[in-house]
Amino acid sequence: MARAKKDGRYVNYDIEREIYEKLEKYCEEVGQTKTVAIERILTKYLDNYFNVSEEKRIF
Repeated sequence: MARAKKDGRYVNYDIEREIYEKLEKYCEEVGQTKTVAIERILTKYLDNYFNVSEEKRIF
């Protein structure tokens, strides 16, 4: 039985090689795909960002 498709969007970004290599190493160490890792990393960062009052946000 096929896995259900999630409601997602494709993104394509050109990032620095050093950051990509760190992401690859992280994914290997924790056993996650890059997609899952990026989703979790962005979710945590953005949740923290939006939990701070607007006046205290750093841009």
